[in-house]
Amino acid sequence: MKHFFRSFATNIEASVVILLVTLPICLGVVIQTNTTLGQNVVPIFSGIIAACVGGIVVGFFSGSHLSVSAPTVGFSAVVATALSKMGGDSNAYQLFLVSLILAGIIQIGMGWLKLGVIGDFIPNSVIKGMLAAIGIILILKQFPHLLGEDINPIGDESFLQADKKNTFSSMYYALEHPGFSAALIGIISISILFVYDKFVVSKKQLPKLAPSVLLVIIVGILINEFYKLYIPSLVLTDKHLITLPENPSVMLSTFSFPKLSAINNVNVWLTAVTIAIVASLETLLSVEAVDKIDTLKRVTPANKELKAQGIGNIISGLLGGLPITSAVVSSSANIYANGKSKMAIIFYGLLLIIAVVILPHVLNKIPISALSAILIFIGYKLLDIKQVIAFFKKGLDQFIPFAVTIIAIITTNMLIGVLIGIAVGLFFMMHSNFHSAVLLVNQDNNYLFRLRKDVSFFNKPIVKKTLERIPNGAYVIIDISRADFIDKDIVEEINNFLCHAHLKKIKIDIKKSNQKETLDLIAHLEELKFNRLAL
Repeated sequence: MKHFFRSFATNIEASVVILLVTLPICLGVVIQTNTTLGQNVVPIFSGIIAACVGGIVVGFFSGSHLSVSAPTVGFSAVVATALSKMGGDSNAYQLFLVSLILAGIIQIGMGWLKLGVIGDFIPNSVIKGMLAAIGIILILKQFPHLLGEDINPIGDESFLQADKKNTFSSMYYALEHPGFSAALIGIISISILFVYDKFVVSKKQLPKLAPSVLLVIIVGILINEFYKLYIPSLVLTDKHLITLPENPSVMLSTFSFPKLSAINNVNVWLTAVTIAIVASLETLLSVEAVDKIDTLKRVTPANKELKAQGIGNIISGLLGGLPITSAVVSSSANIYANGKSKMAIIFYGLLLIIAVVILPHVLNKIPISALSAILIFIGYKLLDIKQVIAFFKKGLDQFIPFAVTIIAIITTNMLIGVLIGIAVGLFFMMHSNFHSAVLLVNQDNNYLFRLRKDVSFFNKPIVKKTLERIPNGAYVIIDISRADFIDKDIVEEINNFLCHAHLKKIKIDIKKSNQKETLDLIAHLEELKFNRLAL
């Protein structure tokens, strides 16, 4: 019973941290999308609706204990593009919601077809690179907010920004034009987080993040209240604070619902397929990443997760919300806040409803610079310098895909960056396979040529090059008994060597195996050799 109450309290603390991290990002997704469109098409509460559904509904159906589902900024471009094609007005958003419902149905189908296995093919170096890249992005993108430069939404992750700046020029601008009152709150907040982590958590093994996050929020609010009482000139304006409508009638007026009669619209179906594919890929990437940083090393059932995300997107679409996907930043906040189970995620969804409906006036007192300090700290944890050094020590075949993934994500977006990382990872995997599949050793002009594992068409150049290295007058044992599969082109290449070896006075023996496939292959080689010599 004592353990239950301790776990319950920890989950409640973690849910508060998730709320504080996710809420500004949800608002940022809406602002970013509307900025891209040039008008307010997406309702302000659509992101919060999606986050509530992600917490309660997806949290209930998901097989993950730690993955938090919510709108992500990476999706704002997909949403903006889809809305533009549908007319770019409020009616377009109603059509978009139909697409979201259909996308959820497609995701459930993908889960039933067991397409979650796609996540298992992503190299570990790419997953770890994605985590590090998200950490770097959080640090770089939140730095201007820490100093009070709040022109762009707090959740913006894109390299090229709506204000015509990029990540680095925005940082430089913030250094040149800091907002003193907001910057003071930001610097005090980040100091509290690092001092707590250094001297409290590490020394006394207390809860990781929750108490310090709550302290940061309280201190940030109190400093601004101090400004109001004693230094009115430093009081934070609305653009430096969380801004939610406090009037319930205003909240209700922002709701939008799907126009189901548009189900025959071609653009609706094309958008649905796009959302389903992008949301599913992002979810699979995220749950793989979250499982990597789970201290208990639990494994998320990918197909069950796709179904849960599909159910979530159907309900979000019916209620007027944005697309939902597993969110690495919110999930990381859950882990570092010592969340124990999916109850923390469900609690977060419930707390979000309570906070937005009953306590918007309290949320509106929270300084953005304090929230940016929390996100920077999470980014620092995700970056993990020790892991970067560890990948460097593993060798270039591991470090280069890791580094390329980081650079690609920072300069593009998560999906494109990961795809580039996977391509580089596959190149190094194939390169490694070329050399590990073929072995050539020699002693006193006696050679052993051995094929190992699977030897495909891609190994043909290394097989040919290796055989050409055998000098005149050598004695060679060709050992193919350890290969599980040998492509016919490889068989042909070995046969060419057998047919011409006598011209270089090379003597050859073939090591046979009891495996039927290998015996058949040797018989095929010997038959080809006999036919060639007969000619």
